[in-house]
Amino acid sequence: MDYGGSRWKAKRLHILRRDKYQCQECRRYGRLTQATEVHHIEPLEVNWARRLDITNLKGDCKAHHSAEESHHKRPRGGSKS
Repeated sequence: MDYGGSRWKAKRLHILRRDKYQCQECRRYGRLTQATEVHHIEPLEVNWARRLDITNLKGDCKAHHSAEESHHKRPRGGSKS
């Protein structure tokens, strides 16, 4: 995906504004943390068609976005150690 493209930049800004620049994961636990990233809930590798779907995007802080991205990249079915 072209993260430097105008469509992504506009969608990213839309999601951050929609989420009031608050990390949606932190918010679930009653914390207010600034969202600086936009996360694809269903990864692009799984469903490319949802890359700009607002129901598949959410604002995240850097820590949650990194954790969620590494979770998506973990091999399936194997040991987690």
